[in-house]
Amino acid sequence: MTEQPGAGAAPAAPVRVLVADDEPMMRAGVRAVLAVDPRIEVVAEAADGRQAVDLAQRHRPHVAVLDIRMPGTDGIEATAEIRRTVPGTGVVVLTTFGEDEYILRALENGAAGFLIKSGEPEELLAGVRAVADGAAYLSPRVAARVLAHLSAGGDLSGRRGRARQRIEALTGREREVLALIGAGLSNGRIARRLHVVEGTVKAHVSSILARLGVDNRAAAAVVAHEAGLIPPGGGVAAGDALDAT
Repeated sequence: MTEQPGAGAAPAAPVRVLVADDEPMMRAGVRAVLAVDPRIEVVAEAADGRQAVDLAQRHRPHVAVLDIRMPGTDGIEATAEIRRTVPGTGVVVLTTFGEDEYILRALENGAAGFLIKSGEPEELLAGVRAVADGAAYLSPRVAARVLAHLSAGGDLSGRRGRARQRIEALTGREREVLALIGAGLSNGRIARRLHVVEGTVKAHVSSILARLGVDNRAAAAVVAHEAGLIPPGGGVAAGDALDAT
């Protein structure tokens, strides 16, 4: 199994972003936060999922930031269509508490980043930068909500035990790489962290996805959190995500 196409290597500055939300004030808020970083440029805004897909196809941004609930074509459907027609665009989904099932569906449709709307502005910047760099980004609170939802109707320790059984198929180095995927690092950042070439990391990532039976980095990140490879509250540091070097 090969890694799902994503935004790929870190694009040349600025990172071009599409923002989609049916609430004008929310779009304005996201734009204002992103404007803090001169290396990020909002190239288009959409009021619903259908418009988001059309604008993504027209502008081909590095990242699309989508509200998960929008009238007509929602963020989940838009995620699937953008990933299908503009595979070079990574998708960051904005959600609220109580939308756990939506998060899982967005994950299945290829979203690479998941953020809580009420989160810190730094998380939005970190998430956009991470996804633009080809990484997966789950904010710690989203990861906690996903794990809680997955564990509904069952013992969390049992779920963790099964996840740990899944990662037993990985080599020690692959488990190390999986933990860094779960922390939101791109292939380039992982390579620098482990002092190896990026091609070696890509080979590890492809092997990890195949051994875990998942289709993308975000799904692998969920397994990393579920297996306890990421410490509580852990995630990509802002410096890691914002460092474009």
